[in-house]
Amino acid sequence: MNRRRVLQIGMGLTFASATATAYEQRDMDAAANTLRGATASGQVAAAALYVKQGGDVFAKGLGAAKDEDAIFLLASISKPMVVAAIMTLYEKGMFDLEDLVNRYLPELAGDGRDRITIRHLFTHQSGLPDQLPENERLRAEHAELDVFVERAMRTPLVFQPGSTYGYSSMGILLASEVARRISGKSISVLVDECVFRPLGMTNSALGLGCLAPESLMRCQAEHAAPEAGAGDTTAKSWDWNSDYWRKLGAPWGGVHGSAVDVARFLGAFLRPQGELLHPDLVRNMVKNHNPPGVRPRGLGFDLGSELCGPRSSRSVFGHEGSTGTRCWADPETNSMCVVLTTLPAHAADPHPRDVAARHAANAVRK
Repeated sequence: MNRRRVLQIGMGLTFASATATAYEQRDMDAAANTLRGATASGQVAAAALYVKQGGDVFAKGLGAAKDEDAIFLLASISKPMVVAAIMTLYEKGMFDLEDLVNRYLPELAGDGRDRITIRHLFTHQSGLPDQLPENERLRAEHAELDVFVERAMRTPLVFQPGSTYGYSSMGILLASEVARRISGKSISVLVDECVFRPLGMTNSALGLGCLAPESLMRCQAEHAAPEAGAGDTTAKSWDWNSDYWRKLGAPWGGVHGSAVDVARFLGAFLRPQGELLHPDLVRNMVKNHNPPGVRPRGLGFDLGSELCGPRSSRSVFGHEGSTGTRCWADPETNSMCVVLTTLPAHAADPHPRDVAARHAANAVRK
């Protein structure tokens, strides 16, 4: 990452640009202060903030995170990273977006399942549920990914494929299984080889990889999402902090990474130079692939104002995660923001990550 101008003052960082206005500076300070206050009060155990516009960088680790290289469980920010890895196979001509998924997963049949396309998996129009009905039991049994795959291919659809939008972690799981079968590589290896290594994301892994367990920020599991135990003390063997979940490498939410690494990933889509995929394909991934009247989605990416506030541009892309993470990038202002926290997304309203992300968007808006 090219850090052309980075300036640290006292406890925080200031946006180092000779052209920054007082209004922009106030918002950058407000973004940092939001997270500083949340960690100082104990509401948030650890947080990291990374904002970049052009060559100017604002970066800070707070609470238990000593710097912006601290490693967090990214949750659903994993999804666009996984899809990017799968799209390297598309670029090689190994599948087409309109291919029926059961061409590669013949077990996916009946009840409309044979109408699901790979594009549907990427854009959350497959009709597959977000989580399996038996998710908690499978995690308590420490089921491997192949068990989740087998159950996802048989689980009842929520709606008929292509008819509407329904957020689906299981759709990303089956897309990963397609990639495994056509490449002969596990999704964790594919993501490492095709995304993390080319971008120099040395503090990232799908699963635990080579990361030291003691280097990971611990999620505040007492406020966890329902699919992660919802704070139930009996879920400690399979919650976000468990050895089981850290090592599983769930393609829908199992990437561990730092704010700097997430920024490296966003940068490959903000100003594509061919590091991962051909620039035209990169730009295609962050445009809307859903029909009018259906929530806009790119290929693996979320799109639009919900990422960073109603005043954002139409070209904003990124994702959020249930562990308390959020990232966005805006080609119109050549800017990006990564906010990682250990406080689960639904544990506070407003959540400090969301407040900080909106302040950052105001600071870089031209």
